[in-house]
Amino acid sequence: MTAQSEEAMAISQRLTELANTAEGDEVTLAWILSHLHERAFGLFLLVLALPCCIPFLYGVPQVVALPLMFVSVQILMGRTVPWLPQKLAARTVTTASLQNLASRAGPWLRRIEAVSRPRLSALTRRPMDQLVGLALVLFSASILVPLPATNTVPGFAVVIISMGLLQRDGILVTLGSIIGTAWIGTLLFAGATLASLIRGWLGV
Repeated sequence: MTAQSEEAMAISQRLTELANTAEGDEVTLAWILSHLHERAFGLFLLVLALPCCIPFLYGVPQVVALPLMFVSVQILMGRTVPWLPQKLAARTVTTASLQNLASRAGPWLRRIEAVSRPRLSALTRRPMDQLVGLALVLFSASILVPLPATNTVPGFAVVIISMGLLQRDGILVTLGSIIGTAWIGTLLFAGATLASLIRGWLGV
């Protein structure tokens, strides 16, 4: 497939093609990354973040959160091609999970595609995208917090930002950043409130 046809293909369609291409019971993150070609950064972020949007899903978010953070750091550093170390690249997801993800996410991605278009594109290019990378690092870190449902909101924020980067839509990037930042603020506020209550109970 040519670079031009890859670029022209809708994101939802590209995700479905990726799932249909998978062979065997499991695929590694390295395999997924190798099949994303020219749009690797945005698509890899999207593939890693989508499972995190499912409430009360345990196991998968923890598998993908660290690679998600690692890729986000690379955006922050200004890399143009994503890379994973061997241990992270060797992590696997089942082919059935990948196909199920493409099937469930497809309708939502198509809705986002329908309203997105290139606008405020400077936010999706260097150096502004490096600031977006910093936000992605923070959102990825919050997914690692071992509390119920803590993966859903930041996962959704990363999906919106990923779509914005892929569609060159700065409005989507801004929206995702606001959602993720509000979530981080909520976590910090809740943590500070809990710490204050505990100190009060202990009389400290």
